[in-house]
Amino acid sequence: MKIGSVIKKCRKLRNMTQLQVSTLADVSESYLSLIEKDKRQPTLSNLESIANALQIPVSILVFLAAKQESISEITETQIESLTKTIYSMIEA
Repeated sequence: MKIGSVIKKCRKLRNMTQLQVSTLADVSESYLSLIEKDKRQPTLSNLESIANALQIPVSILVFLAAKQESISEITETQIESLTKTIYSMIEA
């Protein structure tokens, strides 16, 4: 999963619109839309702003985006379990 897809999923779990997130993050709605479609990569500054708007640490967004990559010390089952736990915390 790419960072834009993660942002979109988290935004929806928070029941927020693109307009709400873009306003809080001080980015344009069209730019956020392109990020969510993985057509643009956000700058670190914009990623921090979006994460703050979603009230999610940047590290969590990055973990969720990187979870598909091979992490030798953690099994796929553990990664999926962590991912489900994180998303359930976001949704709460």
